[in-house]
Amino acid sequence: MRIRVLGIRGLPATYSGLETIMGELAPRWIEAGHEVIVYCRKALFEERPAEWRGVKLVYLPSIEHKMFSTLSHSFLATMHASVTASDVILTWNAGNGPFGWFFRIAGKTAVINVDGMEWLRPKWKGIGALYFKWAAKMATAAFPIVITDASEMKRLYLEELGAETTYIAYGANIEPSEHPEVLETYGLKPRDYYLIASRLVPDNNADLILEAFIASKSQKQIAIAGGADYKGNKLENEFLSKLKSIANENVKFLGHIDDSEHIKELHHHCFAYVHGHQFGGINPSILKALGFSNCILALNTPFNDEVLEGGHYGVLFDKNVASLTEKMQMLERHPEQVKDFRRRAPEQIRKRFNWENIAQQYLDVFEELQQN
Repeated sequence: MRIRVLGIRGLPATYSGLETIMGELAPRWIEAGHEVIVYCRKALFEERPAEWRGVKLVYLPSIEHKMFSTLSHSFLATMHASVTASDVILTWNAGNGPFGWFFRIAGKTAVINVDGMEWLRPKWKGIGALYFKWAAKMATAAFPIVITDASEMKRLYLEELGAETTYIAYGANIEPSEHPEVLETYGLKPRDYYLIASRLVPDNNADLILEAFIASKSQKQIAIAGGADYKGNKLENEFLSKLKSIANENVKFLGHIDDSEHIKELHHHCFAYVHGHQFGGINPSILKALGFSNCILALNTPFNDEVLEGGHYGVLFDKNVASLTEKMQMLERHPEQVKDFRRRAPEQIRKRFNWENIAQQYLDVFEELQQN
């Protein structure tokens, strides 16, 4: 099959999330004998090779702004994909849902992974939230198959939008530590720090995590790997300033880290990874932490609960400072539990979230559409 992919920033991945997912799926599809073409946002890539790991790359412009970057690029990619040869088109992000009508008009076979419920996120207030909910509804009407990434997301799309969807999880790799000396670069010591690794937006709750860490009176450090996506992003820069105003001397701001090997080592050697993601489906960051044999403290949402199976693969905390403070203090009193969570974590990747199975599930969907 010739598979075109749009709705992501592009490859190779320099951010987590959808780019990381496609960085895993696309090479596996190529190994299975398929052709994969990925649309990239030209402004984000100083170097623009024609291929990456066998994936063909097409660079198109975009308006680099919080509201318009994805939509502007996806629109151009949709126009291009509508008039060029393909067997199936995979679109990411519910915000691109209305573009499915162009594929229908052009007679193209296309599917969409809606990647969460964007209209619930605080950064999309007012018109933004209304647009994303409308766009999600359009996605369910325009695309013959809508993919959701969690059992809870499948239920919510049926309940709120009356739409049946196909559940395909995200995945992660089980990877050992190879360069523990990386920690010295950041002034950190093994098992002596908590880790936050995410975009610094309010709905990832880094402020609550910092307040709980300080209230716990822990003598460890907390390292924050993340920053604002856009230089002119007022919301994210204001939130970063808020975090700095909360921080004490044990808080280390590492900034945005592009090097995936560094992120891996930061995960492997922390005391615990704290996952505050509130919206969206199953976030790739929590799966990555399992693959890196991490002890995970996660906000108690239906999605995080699904990944950690009610606390079997990590610790869930409620959305208040007291709850997380208590969980941090409990883990520090019982380091043997931290070791047990680390030992158990990779089991969940082998059992439910391995990339080989997930890559094949997408191909099964594509092939089913080809036969209909």
